[in-house]
Amino acid sequence: MALRWLMRKLDHVTLRDKSYRFLFEPGPPDEVVSIDCETTGLDPSRDEIISVAAIKIRGDRILASETFQAVVRPRVAIAAEAIKVHGLREIDVCNARPMIEIMPDLLRFIGGRPLIGYYIDFDIAMLNNDVAELLGIHLPNPRIEVSGIYYERKYGDAPPGTQIDLTFANILRDLNLPLFNQHDAFSDALMTAMIYVNLKDYVARDIRIARPRIKPSSDFHGM
Repeated sequence: MALRWLMRKLDHVTLRDKSYRFLFEPGPPDEVVSIDCETTGLDPSRDEIISVAAIKIRGDRILASETFQAVVRPRVAIAAEAIKVHGLREIDVCNARPMIEIMPDLLRFIGGRPLIGYYIDFDIAMLNNDVAELLGIHLPNPRIEVSGIYYERKYGDAPPGTQIDLTFANILRDLNLPLFNQHDAFSDALMTAMIYVNLKDYVARDIRIARPRIKPSSDFHGM
């Protein structure tokens, strides 16, 4: 956390285009943005974004009318394994704009709001490649990981040896939320928003997520 705070301070000074100072200013009260990216692969050092979606959340309301969606033309080939996951092929993105052209609109959409995600560090790492190219900085926005909130609500008081399942589908199932078309950027951002709103309510009301009871082993009968 200290390193991230220091980087934020440094980035504020080295920001290449001062018209983007708004990124360092707090967003509207009680507003966050759920964000998701689909990519050419899983290596932030060489892969690129091919679709991105973001949805604003205000309090406990998902603002379906305030969304951002874009298909992106990457500069690298889409890995075959990635196509199997999200279904986006070269032909699907060849006429799209590059991320460097899309990024200004996305940055103005998210502003200084905290970013919500499922394994958000990966999405931000991918976004930072283009933010750095455009502005010479990394995204300064606070980030909130929904799997971390879920872990605390379900496993925070679990005994050692408890089996932990942080998969997206399992989180949705535990919260009685629908599973849409996973690995579509907009669907994933929407499901993540629903997870966040529900978990925020759980935290506010101090509701914990039930864990299956562990049946005692029948192999041990005592002395």
